[in-house]
Amino acid sequence: MTTQPVKKVLPPNLLQAGIVVAAFTALLYVLEIVDATTSADLDQFGIEPRTVGGLDGILFAPLLHHGWAHLFSNTLPILLFGFLAMSGGLGQWIAVTATVWLTSGIGVWLTGAEGITVGASGIAFGWLAFLLVRGLFTRSFGQLAVAVVLFLYWGSTLLGVLPGDPGISWQGHLFGALGGILAAWIVSLANRKSESSTPVSAV
Repeated sequence: MTTQPVKKVLPPNLLQAGIVVAAFTALLYVLEIVDATTSADLDQFGIEPRTVGGLDGILFAPLLHHGWAHLFSNTLPILLFGFLAMSGGLGQWIAVTATVWLTSGIGVWLTGAEGITVGASGIAFGWLAFLLVRGLFTRSFGQLAVAVVLFLYWGSTLLGVLPGDPGISWQGHLFGALGGILAAWIVSLANRKSESSTPVSAV
């Protein structure tokens, strides 16, 4: 018996998933190199809450980081959570990531503190939340087991959705996590609809 695609734990194409996540991470490093070695000041393209000029930051902010320490702290979560979140295939991963990206960005734009917000931690929180709750929707033992392991190791990071260090955007973490939960729910609805519309023949 093969595992249903919706209940898979690992990406169906491991090489593709590895390449995609590695390429995304490499892009973050390339942009940080440009920011650190030129006068481009890429951080200016982050999210500036409640300003018209800051709206485009919703698209660009996750690609930018406030220094190497910021990027280093996000690298492992991006690689691990991004890879595991591709268990439903590349198309689903793109949809999940887009949902998290927009939810986190819009949330920061609406509620963020004054100043410019950059960083991919909202995306990482969204992927983590997606991985933690998807098993509840799919009733997959394997996905629930992965969620337990992730929660035991990374659960304390979820405190980042609460106000704390004024230099860290808890709003990005919170809305990223909400976006991950929303994405898991949308994926489960889409899968149920697909299953209910699949014709069954008796022989």
